[in-house]
Order: sequence, then structure tokens, then C-alpha cells
Amino acid sequence: MRNQWRLLLLRCHSRSQPHISTHLAQYYQSRFQVHSLRSFSSSLVHSRAPHVSPPSFISPVQNPIFRYFSSSELAVEHKDSDQVLLLTDIFLKERITNDEIKLELESNNIVISHEVVLKVLENLNAAPEVAKRFFDWVLDRESERLSSKSYNLMLGILGVNGFVKEFWDMFGIMKKKGYGVSKGTFIRVSEKFEKEGMGSDLEKLKELFASGSVDNSIENVCSRVCKVIRREVWGDTVEKRLKELNVEFSSDLVAMVLENVGSEPNKALIFFRWIEESGLFKHNKQSYNAMALVLGREESVDKFWRVVNEMRGAGYEIKKGVYVKVLGLFLKRKMMKDAVDLYEFAMIGENKPSVHDCTYLLRKLVVSKEVDMDLFTRVVRIFKGSGNVMTNSTLDAVLKSLTSVGRFREFNKILKALEEGGLLPSDPLQGKIAFQLSSHGKKDEASEFMNNIEASGCSPSYKTWASLVEGHFIAGDLDEASDCFQKMVDKKGATHAGYALELLVNAYCCKNRAMVACKLLSDMVNEKELKPLHTTYKLLLSKLLVQGGFNEALNLLGLMKSQGYPPFLDPFVNYISKTGTADDAAMLLKAMTVKRFPSTSVFLRVFEAYFRAGRHNEAHDFLSKCPRYIRNHADVLNLFCSMKSSTVAAAATVVAA
Repeated sequence: MRNQWRLLLLRCHSRSQPHISTHLAQYYQSRFQVHSLRSFSSSLVHSRAPHVSPPSFISPVQNPIFRYFSSSELAVEHKDSDQVLLLTDIFLKERITNDEIKLELESNNIVISHEVVLKVLENLNAAPEVAKRFFDWVLDRESERLSSKSYNLMLGILGVNGFVKEFWDMFGIMKKKGYGVSKGTFIRVSEKFEKEGMGSDLEKLKELFASGSVDNSIENVCSRVCKVIRREVWGDTVEKRLKELNVEFSSDLVAMVLENVGSEPNKALIFFRWIEESGLFKHNKQSYNAMALVLGREESVDKFWRVVNEMRGAGYEIKKGVYVKVLGLFLKRKMMKDAVDLYEFAMIGENKPSVHDCTYLLRKLVVSKEVDMDLFTRVVRIFKGSGNVMTNSTLDAVLKSLTSVGRFREFNKILKALEEGGLLPSDPLQGKIAFQLSSHGKKDEASEFMNNIEASGCSPSYKTWASLVEGHFIAGDLDEASDCFQKMVDKKGATHAGYALELLVNAYCCKNRAMVACKLLSDMVNEKELKPLHTTYKLLLSKLLVQGGFNEALNLLGLMKSQGYPPFLDPFVNYISKTGTADDAAMLLKAMTVKRFPSTSVFLRVFEAYFRAGRHNEAHDFLSKCPRYIRNHADVLNLFCSMKSSTVAAAATVVAA
């Protein structure tokens, strides 16, 4: 039967004025004070292929000029406005080279888009040379950013500024591409031609416009073709009517038709097959990619794979834009296997996805309904097999995605898969992972993680251990934090354990377990020769006295002194003055004594604290227990005399009252 593929496909048929920069203002003043009709010294319009395909799979890091990004409409509009002004300034510079342009664009993080091109051309309406330089630059590097509207804007700029030869050259190029002259451009240029007395050019323009320049634009031709295709079920009648249109099918037209009938992918595919079978068009990279984009959906995924494999067989590769869009659709519909298949397909080709594409896919896989480790491992192997090396930034991004959905139990599986891809977490990342697991109460997973690191031959650093201890402390599991701390000291030594010890001491103190913290610290000092931080001693001393551990605090003061730290008296003096006895004060002074008693100033601090607290009897009791040289010291005697005089005066005042 003729065209049997057509019947097969039909079985599935559904029933279905801008701101002007300073540079620009100066340009206008210097270039257009006297307007004259003139031609460029060299041809402004070069004959070239209708479309130059953009380099596929350009990483945003490698080339920020053409990239995909997302933000709110207001943010995009504001960003575009800034970029238009920057682009205008860049191309207003005379004798600027392409390399210099590229450097300017990268340093300003400028993104070329269709909308930006239109706005820049509008800005350069009165600067035809600059506008043409910009237009040619875009045409040479990213022709797909140009549309019928872009060409009409450039055509109008040439016409109204009197570049007649260049105007007609551009008109000829547009005609070959199937672009017509818009009504707005026609009116503007006609007025200019009439004003300048260019009768022959005016008549020629009117004649061409009246003969259907607009009617034969690619947009209108596409509309007529699509109307025929949509009107009825495909058959001989549809084919006959398409041929009667007598249309010359270009790459742009075929791609536009496929896009416009894309809501009916089966009809789009029938048209795609028929147009080549009929000898009306030979498919190329642009048409294959347009067809692939239409078929890249759940209901037509089998046809998608047939077309892209056929495309590769014909020597063409999938474009970056098509890859990104189809991958996004697959992921949105949870078609994870097809997404991985597409990634593999692209990686086998010449235009390979970037590292960022791999990271993006891995992140999507780990947040899907269920983590398919086979697919995850497959992506890692594909990436590595192409000569790439996994980085810690990829691991960090994947783990952030796992954390966002609370899948901490999957951490070690993911890490193992990435390790097979040649990646071992860096020291800072190891600490981050240890903290994430332990702080979320996943002590088994945290322990497994630490064991895996050791098994890989990369012993965890003291910073990783400290992060593990801190995580358990955050989770409120002090016993586990203490066990991990002791393992840390056993494995890494006590040299760098001060920070982790302070975390642990603080945790115990916050739970009113300062006695336990004191025992831990004392054991570490005596048995492991650990030297706690000065702040750790000060913290623990204060908490011990608050929690009734005066004797323990005195012992700790001795340890502190033995390690060369100055005694921390403030909490002791405060404690003794409020609740301590004279014996307590004597014990404090004894604890501070090495070969001789502390200085007189220490005794004076205690006496003054007693007096401020109104505990005069305790002050006298303490005085009686002091050495003779203190009891007879002039400053001490003066202090007590002044206190006695104050007391007598106060009593006399009371009696007099």
C-alpha cells in the first residue's frame, strides 16, 4: 500500500524610544549634524547561508553570552534594559575587535536574546553603521536570534538613513529567507524616499509591497500551510492542496510549520515524512531538531527516539536548545529513564552536554519519587566514560538536593556511586556531610560514612570529627557526641581537639550536667594530655559554681593553673560573696597557692565582695583565717575601718531618726 507509514501514524491520530546612552548621544552629535545620502565603503550585507547553527552544548561558564536562565519577568525586563545600554555602548566604540567585544560581553555577563537584539536595533535607529555592525555580529554568531522583525528593523534603519544600495541588498536577502517587508517599515521608508525625491526607488518599493511582499512572508506562508494540514485528516486531498500552494520550502519554513502544528505531533510527523518523500525538501539539522522537539513528549516518545536516531544516522546532532527543552519535559513528566537515555545519546555525540547538565540531571534523579540508583550510577558512568572528572561542587549540589527532601539515608549510597566515578569528598565537604547526618539524628548513617572514609584510605581529619561531634550535640545526643569525641582523640590525637571539647562541654553545661563535663575534661587532660582552650575552662568554671560544684571547680582551677593559664577568679569571688563561707574563701586561696599566698589584691577583692553583699560577719571570719601579714596590711585595715565607720554612721542615723 502507498505510504504505509501514514496509516500507522493515523491510528494514533487524536480526536481531537528607548533610553540613549552617553556614547550614543555623542555619536549622534558627531555623525549626524549634516545628513547626507552615502554608501558604506565596503559592502554591509554579505551573502550567507540562511542560518548558521549555533555551537551546541556551550557551557554557561565557558560562554556566558548565550545561555539559559530563569527569573521573574520584572527581573528579566530590568536586566535586559541594562544589557541593551551596555551593548549599545560596546558597539559604539570604533575599531573594536571581535575578541574585545567577546571580552566586554563576558565581563558584563551580557546575554544575547531575541528581545535584546530588537531593543539594541531600536536604540541604534539613527546610527546605521553601528546598527549594521551589531546586526552582522549577531548574524555571524547566533543567527537564530534574528527574526523577520529583526530584519525589518535593520531594513528600516538602512532605508530611513539613506543607505539605498544596502537597503535593496538587505531586501534581497530577506526575500530569499522568505521574509516580507512589514507595513511599518514600508511606511517609514516610503516617507523617506518621497522626501528625498527618490522616485524610482519609491515606485519600486510600492510595487513590491503591493505585489504581496507581506503576503509572501514566511509567517504568512507558514499560516497557509498549517491551515491546510489542520483542516482535515491527512490524505491525498491534503497533499494535493499543499502542492497547489506552490511553496518553496526552506529550513526556516519547515521548522516553523512543525512548531505550529506541534500540538498534533502525529500530523507533524506525517508532514515531516511527506515533504521529503515528495522531493520538496531535504531534511537537515534544523528540520530534524524541530521535529525532535515536537515529538519529545510522553505520548510520542517512541517516535522521538526513531527520529533522533535517524537524525544521527544522517550526520546531524541534537541542538543544545532542543536537548535542554526535551530533557526538561521528560523530567517534568517523571520520565527518568528517557531523561537518562537522552543524556547518554547527547554524550555519545559530538556536542556533549556540559558538567552543569550532568549535575542538573543528578539532582533531579535524587529528588524524584524514588531514587533509582541504577539510573544515578549510569549517569555517573556515562560522564566518567566521556573523559570527565566529577568535582566536589557536583557532590555538594547533589547532597543539597537530597537534604531538601530529607533523604539522609541515601547519602552513603550516593557517595558510593560517585566514588565509583572517581570522586572522594574534600575535607570541608566531609565535615559538612558528617554534620548533616549527625545533626539530623542519623547516627548509624553518620557512623557508616566515617567508616567508609577510613575504608577508602582517606582518614577523616580532626575538622570532620569535630563537625560530627557538633552535629550530635545539635541533635541532642550527648552520649553519642561524647563517644565520637573520644574516638576522635584516640584516632587523631589531642592536639587539635580543643574546639570539639568546648562544644561538648557547652552541650553538657546547657543540660545542667556540668559535673559530667568536668570529669570528661579532667580525664582528657590527665590521660590524653589534652590542653583545653582557655575559654573552655572559663565556661566550665562558671557553670560548675552555678550548678553546685564548688569542689570540682577548685580542682579545675588547679588543672588550669598547671597548664599555664591565669586563674579565673570572677565566678569564684561572685559565688563566695553570695553563698560561700569563710572556709570556702580559704579553700579558694589555698587552691591558688603554689609556693606563696596570692597577692594582697586577691584578698582585698574577696573582702570587698563580702562587704558589697552585706555579709560583714563572713568578712571578719575570713579575716581571722588569713595570714598575719594580711591581717596587719594597711590596705586591709583601712578597708575594715572604713566599713566600721560606715556602719556606725548608718546606725547613728537610724537612732537619730
